[in-house]
Amino acid sequence: MLPVGASAPDFELRSHTGQSVRLSDFRGKRNVVIAFHPLAFTPVCATQMQTYEGQRPRLDALGAHVLGISVDAGPAKKAWAESLGGISYDLLSDFHPKGQVASDYGVMRADGISERAIFVVDKAGKIAWSKQYQIPEQPDAEELFRELERIEN
Repeated sequence: MLPVGASAPDFELRSHTGQSVRLSDFRGKRNVVIAFHPLAFTPVCATQMQTYEGQRPRLDALGAHVLGISVDAGPAKKAWAESLGGISYDLLSDFHPKGQVASDYGVMRADGISERAIFVVDKAGKIAWSKQYQIPEQPDAEELFRELERIEN
């Protein structure tokens, strides 16, 4: 995993909305929560992404935008967002070349999926906080909010 303080590698991926999203477009504007998750349509990933959606006002108040990234293809991400009742932030497809962004961040697994890992990229484009979780482990949203508050203050 890339260490805290490192420059976050820039990337451009397709969102479930069909739009192209570039990390560097947030520089100077918002902190970015990059939430790598193994696969769409799995219970822990679904709960994780729905938690961010439910906490969207809190994330907005902390100047943070979520980018949920997995190796799933774009159409799968779109269908998954719909099955979750709609997701207003970006679910990004790291499908081709498969797992390139996960590899750049040091969280691509040998079995073809990414680790469950969160990186907070500050407004200057540096990794301000990161944590890797066990695949079946649900990330602690309160821990993420504490880190976002620390970064913003």
